[in-house]
Amino acid sequence: MNFTFSTTPKTFFGEGALESASAELAALGKKALIVTGKIITKTGLADKVQKTLSSVGIESAVFNDLPGEPTDIMIMNGVKVFKAENCDFIIGLGGGTPLDTAKAIAAMSVLPGKMIEYKGKELTGNFSPLVLIPTTAGTGSEVTRYFVFTNTETNEKLLFKGDALLPKIAIIDYTYTVSSPLNITLATGMDALCHAIESYTCRKANPITDMFCIDAVKRIFEYLPKACADGNDKEARKNMSFAAYEAGVAINGSPTTIIHGMSRPIGACFHVPHGISNAMLAVECLRAVLEGCYEKFAALGIAIGVAKESDTAKNGAEKFLAALEDLTLQLKVPTLREYGLDLEKFTEMEDKMAGDSVASGSPANCWKVLSKEEQIEIYETLRKK
Repeated sequence: MNFTFSTTPKTFFGEGALESASAELAALGKKALIVTGKIITKTGLADKVQKTLSSVGIESAVFNDLPGEPTDIMIMNGVKVFKAENCDFIIGLGGGTPLDTAKAIAAMSVLPGKMIEYKGKELTGNFSPLVLIPTTAGTGSEVTRYFVFTNTETNEKLLFKGDALLPKIAIIDYTYTVSSPLNITLATGMDALCHAIESYTCRKANPITDMFCIDAVKRIFEYLPKACADGNDKEARKNMSFAAYEAGVAINGSPTTIIHGMSRPIGACFHVPHGISNAMLAVECLRAVLEGCYEKFAALGIAIGVAKESDTAKNGAEKFLAALEDLTLQLKVPTLREYGLDLEKFTEMEDKMAGDSVASGSPANCWKVLSKEEQIEIYETLRKK
């Protein structure tokens, strides 16, 4: 068995993690660009980070012009600020958008040309050091070698990757997630769950990623409903932050599959938040690839207590899928219709979205690989719900 494994080399986890990391931050440079959102800025958290940096002699500037999920335009605007402010390292603070944007700025402040020119290539280079501080429990971006953005010229949502994108430090203080509203808690939590399920059932899975995935799935099934029911439940928030970390670590070595492949085009074409489009797709996507990986889906069923060792692999897998469907109903994951999408336009875009999904390579990581036509059928099933 041959595999590689990589993740963020140093992680500070728990309440007060930022303060614990201050000495490490001091060694990264003289001036940091803090990439965050306007809402995070208003909460005072960006100011808290700036004060922590100042306490160890580091200057900082803030870039918070992030009106939506990352685009090439947004990223290149951040590159301009990074260079104009003469910064030498970057701190991403917030949810998936600031964290992915921070990674992209680090890369594109070094790499020449347009972002689209690097489509399909491993990003390499001497990028500025990255520190990522999540305020949601879901994307796992703080420990991954990936970022996602929309290329505005082609309306494609693209996944870029490279070990050079791994942050030097991850700072995970679960108390920062307490302020996340229900819709964000749901979306990011389901994103983490999809990461863990897809990574576990991926062709590239290995014993290390399996270990992280199983524990993440167990924690999310138990604690995501609790975090959604009571955002102030610190035990739920702590376990969700840890599960998101575990799932993020896992997808570095065993990447996402069909759900993410089909989800990104929905985000690009209809601007549905990434976690919500994942949640919408999860059951039908996994139903379509279940038979290619009965044993591992059954193992997840056993892990969360809905299947037994005595079940056949097929029955155990189906019990897990039923539990996942029950979870999405319990959490009131919206259908395309309930979310308010233009279903006529959705029909028109199904061929393009399925083509973009296939081109992404993610669906090919499944043990049962679906054709473009089979993926169109999944989109049609969702549209009719």
